This record gives sequence, C-alpha cells and structure tokens, in this order.
Amino acid sequence: MKNAIIRAVNIEKEFPGVRALSEFDFELFPREVHGLIGENGAGKSTFIKILSGVYSPNSGEIFINGQKYDSLSTQLVKNLGIQTVYQDEILVPHISAAENIFLGSQFLRKKILMNYKTVIERSEVLAKRYGIDLEVREIYENLNPADQQFTKILKTLAQSPQVLILDEPTQVFNVTDTDIVLAIIRKIVEDGVSVIYIAHDLDEILEVADRVTVLRDGVRIVTHDKTKETLDANLLAREMVGRAVELFYKKKKHSIGETVLEVQGLKLKPDSKEINFDVKKGEILGIAGLKGSGRSAIARAIFGATEKFAGRLSYKGADITPRNPIEAVKNGIAYLTEDKKTDGLFLNMPVYQNITIVGLNSIHRFFVKMRREKELAREFVDRMKIKTANLDQEVQFLSGGNQQKAVLAKWLFHGVNILIVDEPTHGIDVNAKTEVYELFTELAATGKSIIMISSEMPEIISISDRVIVIRNFEITRELSGNDITEEHILAGYLGAEKSA
Repeated sequence: MKNAIIRAVNIEKEFPGVRALSEFDFELFPREVHGLIGENGAGKSTFIKILSGVYSPNSGEIFINGQKYDSLSTQLVKNLGIQTVYQDEILVPHISAAENIFLGSQFLRKKILMNYKTVIERSEVLAKRYGIDLEVREIYENLNPADQQFTKILKTLAQSPQVLILDEPTQVFNVTDTDIVLAIIRKIVEDGVSVIYIAHDLDEILEVADRVTVLRDGVRIVTHDKTKETLDANLLAREMVGRAVELFYKKKKHSIGETVLEVQGLKLKPDSKEINFDVKKGEILGIAGLKGSGRSAIARAIFGATEKFAGRLSYKGADITPRNPIEAVKNGIAYLTEDKKTDGLFLNMPVYQNITIVGLNSIHRFFVKMRREKELAREFVDRMKIKTANLDQEVQFLSGGNQQKAVLAKWLFHGVNILIVDEPTHGIDVNAKTEVYELFTELAATGKSIIMISSEMPEIISISDRVIVIRNFEITRELSGNDITEEHILAGYLGAEKSA
C-alpha cells in the first residue's frame, strides 16, 4: 500500500456559530488527483486553508510525508512543497506576467536584483512545457481573466511543488481553455506532483480525478476510489445535497399578484441563449445554480452593474432597462451582493446611518435633522428586529445576521419594490437564517418581489415560490409547486431536460 503524502485525521474547525469541519479525514497519495466536492459552505475552502497554513484546526492531526503536525504555517507549507491556487487570488497588477510567475521563486531568492531577461526566458519555457499560449511580457492587469488564471497556475508550478491545490481553477475559462487546464494537470501528475482539485463542475471532476471525496455540512460523506468507470454526476450530486427534513424551513403561505418585472432576451455572452423570465408581486423567485453558472451575472445585469450583450427590463409594462445601478435604484430595484460587508455596509459608521444613508434626501433637504433621522432608523431597527446595543453602535460590531438585516433595512428605507439578494444567509448561523427567512416571507406578503440567488438547496426549496435553474449562463429548468425538489434542481444543474 502506498504511503500518503498528506493524511488528515479527525480534523475539527469551528467559527463563531458554525462548525465548518467535523471529524474530517482525508488522504492524498503520490501522483494522484483527488477531487474534493460539495456545496458552498460544505467545508472545502476551510480544509484547503488549513492545509495552506491560513487556518489552524481546533483539533485533529495532519501528517505530511509521515511527519505529524498539529497545525501548519504558510511558510512551513511552502517549505514542504505545498502550493495553492486560490479562486479569488490576486497577483501584483502592475508588473508583467513573467515577473509575477517568478516573484519569490527559489532561483531568485539569493539575488539582489531580478534579471528580467532570465525571467522572461524561464517563463516562456515553463508556459511552453505545459502547452499554455501566454504573452509573458504583458502587464498582469492587462491580461484577460483566463490568462491571469494561467499566470497563477504557472506561478505555483515555478515553485516545483510536490502538492498542488487548485480551487475552482477553470471557473473563468471557456471549454477550450478548460481542456488545456485538464491537460496541464495530467502533465504535472506525470512529473510526480499530487493534486487536490476542487470544482463545482462534476463532469470536470469525473474527467480528471482518480478519487473523489464528497463533503456535506463539514462532514466527509464518502470517498470514491475511481471516477468514470464507476461514478456518474447524478450520484455525486445526490451525495452533495442530501438533507435531513428538519433542515427545511416551513414557509408561511400568502397570495401572489400579477407580473410586475419582466426580463426579456437577456444575453450574458455573445454566444449564449436568451434568458427570459418574470417576477410577480409578492413572489420569491429562487435562482439556483452552481457557482460560476452565471446566476450572479444575471443579477448584476438586471441591476445595470455589468455589461450585457442584449436584453431589456420592464416594470409593469414600462421599459426600465438600467444603464447603471443608479438608474436601477431610481426604478425601485435593489441588489444585495454576496459580500455584504464590502458592498453593502459602511462598517465604521453607526447602525442608524447605515440604514438611512441611501434615503438621506427625503430626511434632510436643506437642514440636517438628526433627531428625525434616528427616529426613522429606530422604526426599521424595531420592525426588522435588529439586535444592537444602540443606534450609534458601529455596524461592524453586529452579528452577521443583524448586518444582513441592516442592509435590507437600508433598501427598504429607500422604498424599493424589487429586492435581488445574492447568497442572503452566507456566513450566518442557523437561528439568524430563520430570522432572515421570516423577514423575506413578511416582505413578500406586503407585496415586495424578491429574486433570491442561493447555493443552499434547503433555502431554495423552502423559501421560493418558483425556481429557475441556471447552467452555463442559460435557464435549464423552471420549477413551481411540488416540482421544486432536490431531484429536479439537480437535473437542472446537470443540464438535463425536464421530462414531460
């Protein structure tokens, strides 16, 4: 039996209110591609950050080449030959791709100055070795997203790793570039490197992985020994999302009105199919899809925050297609992004100012009316049950669930009719999730329309009145009533047509 390069035993990791990993076991063998799959929040990123030395586990043991470690540091990990390409990693923008590739590499560490010619030559040789067509002299920030990703991969390979961890390496690629990445992986395995491969595209996992571990809610569900011959995407998908009945929220019923918002002929890419759907008054429309499917791109296009190649938006029959977010807000549309802290809140400002900031014109006019501003903010704090010591408390000190409520309060204070929410309960605990669900149903009952993007199957099934499933920037299924099930949503993830 081969000795594992990496062996993790009974790894536990907790964050406030969340158990990210529970008794997690994992092994990586020489010259192996080990796929790691699971929904968002399943614990994949937590585990690779433990292996990368970013997090320390609360308990458990890690063995690397037989040596036991209770925890790892980033420098120790590099010394052990473990390199990670993170999904959201950003390299130095104002230097060339070649300089980024060899920045901090071994052959430069003992040199005072970087030999630019040598760096260019070595970068070209490295790119050619792995079949990558990259202009290594180009400034990194001027590269397209795919070439930026190739630069990240080449940077890790320049370190001569024994283990390479890839977190969603093909998300920004088209089919041709994805094939190049898979070919690179096969080549580096031939060179003796072992790979931990994280991806949401299950066909991709089946294509490249020797073994596959399924994570769900921080727990290892199963490790499969081989891929194409014994597995299929349907089985993996079912293992990823199986849930206990008690995890599903019981939504209160209310009446749904006429169609208010229509999205017509929306194209997010020049060669993608048109996206058409509507939203009714008092309806919660769920948008389901794996990360990278295009679900968030739809929201940004509706909000005027990103370029679209075609399409129009109408509200109660009138064209309101926004050219930018300011126009969207004027027409009663709000977009709550997944990163609430960065895009939705002013963390160093008090709670009341975060709530009133979008609607200040309706309060102050010519004079600052601080007392009136606080009175109105208090109404929303009470209405939305925001737990805060006082209105002057900085919003950064609220819990995740209460920060989410503060973002919602801001837009409701402004008076929007359409709420687009992206991953509304990401990073908050179970009790706070229930409070957000109750708030959504109450808002819908008052006539607000909600478009909710979520990776969490119980959330989509429990809260949505209707669901559209997105894959590769296209709608693969539209579900309502008793058809909103795990089986039907999974079929949409996998691109299967709905049976008659």
